[in-house]
Amino acid sequence: MIDEDLHLAVLRVLEREPDMSQRQLARALGLSVGKTHYALKAVLDRGWVKAQDFRRSDNRSAYLYKLTPNGLHEKARLAYRLLQRKRAEHETLMAEIEQLRAELQGYGESAL
Repeated sequence: MIDEDLHLAVLRVLEREPDMSQRQLARALGLSVGKTHYALKAVLDRGWVKAQDFRRSDNRSAYLYKLTPNGLHEKARLAYRLLQRKRAEHETLMAEIEQLRAELQGYGESAL
């Protein structure tokens, strides 16, 4: 996962569930806690997310993660860049599919 995609994933998850622990965030992202810590620290250092201490009954000290206005802007920018990359991948894949179809037209179904 490239850093931009990882940052977008972190921002998306924290926007939906701002009271997640790092362990829960790691599970949601399918990453190790260490990699999640690295990604979370990156979005915090960039000022895209603020962490506030709060108390929960099941976890005496926890954080509430809130996307900043810059974080919301960055989330939109990253989502747009991901969409552009996925569209380009889709166009490449569709061209490859059409090329394969053209190659296979010369063969009868019984040969396959």
